[in-house]
Amino acid sequence: MPNLLARWMTGAATVGCAVLLALIFFGRDLEQWSFDSSKLQNFKIIFLSIILEALPFLLIGVFISALLQAFVSDKLIQKLTPRNPVAGVLFGSLLGIILPLCECGMIPIVRRLIRKGLPAYIGIIYIVAGPIINPVVFGATFAAFRTNKELAYSRFYLAFLVAVSLGFVLYYFMKRNPLKTGSQSLPIAASPLREPQHEHGHAHHHHHHHHHEHESQGNAFKKLAETPAHAAEEFFDMGKYLILGSLITALLQTTISRASFAAVADQELFSHLFMMSFAYALSLCSTSDAFVAASFSGMFPPAALLSFLVFGPMLDLKNTIMMLAVFRKKFVLKFSLLIAFLVLIGSILFDHLGFV
Repeated sequence: MPNLLARWMTGAATVGCAVLLALIFFGRDLEQWSFDSSKLQNFKIIFLSIILEALPFLLIGVFISALLQAFVSDKLIQKLTPRNPVAGVLFGSLLGIILPLCECGMIPIVRRLIRKGLPAYIGIIYIVAGPIINPVVFGATFAAFRTNKELAYSRFYLAFLVAVSLGFVLYYFMKRNPLKTGSQSLPIAASPLREPQHEHGHAHHHHHHHHHEHESQGNAFKKLAETPAHAAEEFFDMGKYLILGSLITALLQTTISRASFAAVADQELFSHLFMMSFAYALSLCSTSDAFVAASFSGMFPPAALLSFLVFGPMLDLKNTIMMLAVFRKKFVLKFSLLIAFLVLIGSILFDHLGFV
């Protein structure tokens, strides 16, 4: 049912985009229409501005994601993973700096890494922190909030603090492997042993080594050649959420008066809850959500925008559906409530301490 709804909404968004583009490129006179042309014009400007500003960062993000998935092996990540819990929490929180994957591609990768021996708490921290604490999102956030650098910095500070807090909670209180049936028997920090290789004769070994070199080079060229295709596939997968999110944002800002927004924005708790719920429902990619948040700058206080910017990449609707397919339901529920609590408390504290 959720997949069917997502497909229907994506199709509707695509039709809406096609109509808008037709109006723009064919220069139709908006005054001939019976509805309020000024609102349509405003909707078109908001919608296209969000799309055009976010598009370059989305392209960069998916291309880097495709390169990393092709060339960075699971074994390398396991080799670099620390065993000390403090170092492990910091490693998981900052891993996005060197592996800036989009949140949609993280869950299957993290599941595979946990099954191969990555401590579960580190993998889950990476799911939370990676979509925010990475160089592509740095650039996108600072581009969106050129006039409010404090909010941009606060996004990364709060994301880091939430990830670290979550990491220590998971390390001390998560006693079972969070993966679904088939993985519970694995210890939380187990590492599967590699089977010993059989010895070969010298001549056979030389031939095998020579063949392996050619095979490795061929695989490298093959991976490089396939990278654009993987990037394009991920771009269209992520792009539909950007289009849908931009469409909903533009509709809300066009149809709902500023006075209605102000009624929510003036109440501290409700403004945070509204923007967190909005981020959850939109399910935007973290390389583009800052531009949507920036479009609400004149309506909501910076602290509420901070809640949107931190909560959305950590937990959204599409992410929850994917997690339910991979992790145990009780774990997903507790995990979701803990993230919501930490982000809400953190945003309010940042506001009272004057960081935003």
